[in-house]
Amino acid sequence: MVLWVGVDDTDSLAGMCTTFLATELVRVLARDYDLIGYPRLVRLNPNIPWKTRGNGAICLRIGHGRGAPRVVGHVDEREIVSYPRGVSVANSRQVADRVAAVVRRWARFEDPTTHPGFVVLRKPAPQRLYWKGVRAVLGKGEVLRATTGLGVVQGYKQGRGVIGASAATAWRPRERTYEILTFRHPLRWGTPRGIERESVISMNGRFPSTFNNYDFENQRVTIAPHSPCPVLFGIRGDRPEDLEPAMKLIRGERPASWLLFETNQGTDDHVRPHGPVERWATVRLRGPVTEAPRDLLGGHVVVRVRGFDVTAYEPSKQFRAVVRRLIPGDQVEVVGAVRDRPRTVNLEKLRILSLARRLRKVANPLCTPCGKRSKSCGRDAGYRCVRCGQRFPESAASIVEVDSGLNPGWYEPPVGSRRHLSKPLGRLIRAIESDSSGPGLLDAQSGDPVAPLHIFDHL
Repeated sequence: MVLWVGVDDTDSLAGMCTTFLATELVRVLARDYDLIGYPRLVRLNPNIPWKTRGNGAICLRIGHGRGAPRVVGHVDEREIVSYPRGVSVANSRQVADRVAAVVRRWARFEDPTTHPGFVVLRKPAPQRLYWKGVRAVLGKGEVLRATTGLGVVQGYKQGRGVIGASAATAWRPRERTYEILTFRHPLRWGTPRGIERESVISMNGRFPSTFNNYDFENQRVTIAPHSPCPVLFGIRGDRPEDLEPAMKLIRGERPASWLLFETNQGTDDHVRPHGPVERWATVRLRGPVTEAPRDLLGGHVVVRVRGFDVTAYEPSKQFRAVVRRLIPGDQVEVVGAVRDRPRTVNLEKLRILSLARRLRKVANPLCTPCGKRSKSCGRDAGYRCVRCGQRFPESAASIVEVDSGLNPGWYEPPVGSRRHLSKPLGRLIRAIESDSSGPGLLDAQSGDPVAPLHIFDHL
């Protein structure tokens, strides 16, 4: 076994980033210890109201490496390597002291909403902490009880960071993606980022294993954040070996350092496969559209599904057009986060199961003797010829079926409007193509299957 180091809640909206702190930890710890496996970036419940931005924690595994090393980063003008396996570090207290020094140096203690925490554990926290942390609300007391006797647990201020730090060590990937994160020189923090759009488009075409690089619908680069944090850009993908070459294709401002993370991004781990529709959960609902969509002030669109309001917000852009075309009787499946007030499901993905017939009246019944079109007698009251008085049923009107412009299948927002954890449909399609025997379902539907053993999972 090796030591498991988890850190969370060190950043703020005004700056810093917990992933940058990972590079500082690697720089300090690599003097005497080896990195085992990939550094991990673990996203937790995106609906928690007190999160900073992406609600991400980090996890490093530290020991004395065994096996063939691989390059996973570049910090301080030198390569960072990791090993596929390792033996334990004897002095966990010494490691904890070094972690504490890095946290005290870089965490945004001055921000009233930042409450850092870290753990250094002899074995990972129980797996249930991860699943509760990514799908529900995990309490600090539960974390402290679960990690008692496992090693060092250190919180600062209110110590909320120990929750995410412990949950990050508890992640046992059933599915994983990777992200290469590049970081700016500190003198550039807070200044505009200079990334050439054409190079991002070219990289996206060269490496189809990457995803969420560029929003073609809205002509926007999506690999770079807009906050004043240390991150320059990040490229996500399914194949770790593709990410360093992809990074080198990006032109513009050059990174000062980079690190390759193993992540749960783009996996839908946050989606509950079943359970109640309760606040701060991301749920799956299947059923009929019961009320026609309506537009709200600000460009949001609300449709009612199985008794619940489902909302596509303005930032989802073109995705709202799909929601507007739904009508009562359509059978759909929605994936979204439950907002507390007003109680609504914030739409992340939509699957059309079947479509009701769209019928449109093109003409009132013709009174043949008079050669005139009849007039409506009111809703569901039929028609009457105003000249001779002859009456006609509702079914006598000329009706045509209208194309909905929709097809059964999954729909999602543009790239720039997706959440970190939300599984892009492109990943789903690639998974189906690479495994024709698979069910072709989102992970949220698959009942939490057990993934094949990965080279680093036995640590």
